[in-house]
Amino acid sequence: MLGAAFWCAAVSTADAWQRDLDATPLPSAMPAGDPGTGAPIPAMRADPQIVHAIDGISPSRIQHTIAALVGFRNRNTLSSMDADLPAGTGVSAAADWIEAQFKEISSECGGCLEVKRDTFTQPAGTEPNSRVRQPTRLTSVYAVLRGTDRDQAARMMLVTGHYDSRATDVMDTHSEAPGANDDASGVAVSLECARALSRLRLPATLVFVAVAGEEQGLFGSRHLAELAKQENWQLEGVLNNDIVGGNRTPGDKLQDAHAVRVFSESLPASATPEEIRRIVLLGYESDSSSRELARAVTDVARTYTEAAGTASRKPSGLEPVLEFRRDRFLRGGDHTSFNQDGFAAVRFTEWREDFNHQHQNVRVENGVQYGDLLQFVDFDYVARVAKLNAATLAVLAAAPPEPVNVTYPQEKVFDNSLNDTTIEWQNTPDTPPGTRYEIVWRATDAPDWQRSIVADKTKSYGVFKGGQTSQFTVTLPVSKDDVIFGVRAVDAAGHRSPAVVPWPARQR
Repeated sequence: MLGAAFWCAAVSTADAWQRDLDATPLPSAMPAGDPGTGAPIPAMRADPQIVHAIDGISPSRIQHTIAALVGFRNRNTLSSMDADLPAGTGVSAAADWIEAQFKEISSECGGCLEVKRDTFTQPAGTEPNSRVRQPTRLTSVYAVLRGTDRDQAARMMLVTGHYDSRATDVMDTHSEAPGANDDASGVAVSLECARALSRLRLPATLVFVAVAGEEQGLFGSRHLAELAKQENWQLEGVLNNDIVGGNRTPGDKLQDAHAVRVFSESLPASATPEEIRRIVLLGYESDSSSRELARAVTDVARTYTEAAGTASRKPSGLEPVLEFRRDRFLRGGDHTSFNQDGFAAVRFTEWREDFNHQHQNVRVENGVQYGDLLQFVDFDYVARVAKLNAATLAVLAAAPPEPVNVTYPQEKVFDNSLNDTTIEWQNTPDTPPGTRYEIVWRATDAPDWQRSIVADKTKSYGVFKGGQTSQFTVTLPVSKDDVIFGVRAVDAAGHRSPAVVPWPARQR
């Protein structure tokens, strides 16, 4: 559980939340064209402990981290096999430094982090254009902050960035390849999240990662994702930060220092042909677990990093922009490795990239500076991205587990005489007492959830006890033809899980 001070504040918050619910009448009717009888979704209440933690994220410390990684000169993954590098340079020296940073953070919190290495040998590729031409040692460095609730500690959320860099020639291990934005910025986010959240005692487990091998073919993240699958990690969400430096190229008037793109897959990479057929049949192409994770990011941002509306944005604000594709056009990143093993994963990337400062040798041509240099990173922007990541991790780790077996009951779903919608779901054995459930929905052409109602505030709410779990049911006067429904769990302090969409129950 969280610390005592937090729970005192949480009880007060929960009491106020309950009073608001009790004082809000259930609408009897909505104007024509409204998608349902619920209310517009309010921002979740701010958790004072999370606010305090993310306020400690420091642009100057982020600058120090990125500058230190740039100082290794060339962090090409292949340099792990080079014997002629100057001391203190190359990818292996960078890995040692990152491990030391995690250990320093752990020492400051009384040894709260388990610092580990995932080291393996990547075989030489057999294809002509392989980016690994000899067996190569790769190391990902990660730190684990174990959840404090015995029943929920198995649940895990992960944040990552890649610490390898590259020059124009992806095989070049000796030319200067500072990689300040791509992707020392993402590693700085991971380290700052570890530093900020190590101050909290959260029910579920957090994992902070820096992977190698991204530029050679996502090898580090792929190996870690396979490890997570083999070891049965209950990994509920992966936040990948890649190119989140903000880009301060002089004269670029199209950059937005208060927006970050959040990419998420539609059809799950791990889905079978039959599963894809069913997804398309139900119109759930935009409701993968990764897409729901992206929506959860926007939900967190409304409370912790975002001012309402572009005109009233705070200088410290950051708005996540939902990008409904797995990654940028014809490009990829480390979150895809986790997608391929069936995990929910999204990618954060700055609003507008400058390709003169990515995958380029450092040089000046025709008065134009090329190279991924420190001078082009906006450290305040990276700090805003780190705050959004940290708040998302903390909220998801504090929230109850998602509901399971969320279905439209078989006997109702095929009754064409009904415009009402009945939804059933169950809790999990590790669901904490006091958990409530919220029904959310949106029009079929809407990108994000629009309306909601707390399940136990409806007239048709039912709970049936069964062993360690309970069966819940609710009926709403809203046709599933016109909206997409979801169910999410909410704790007494207002932390929300991602939503889960209902599926037609299998024939009994």
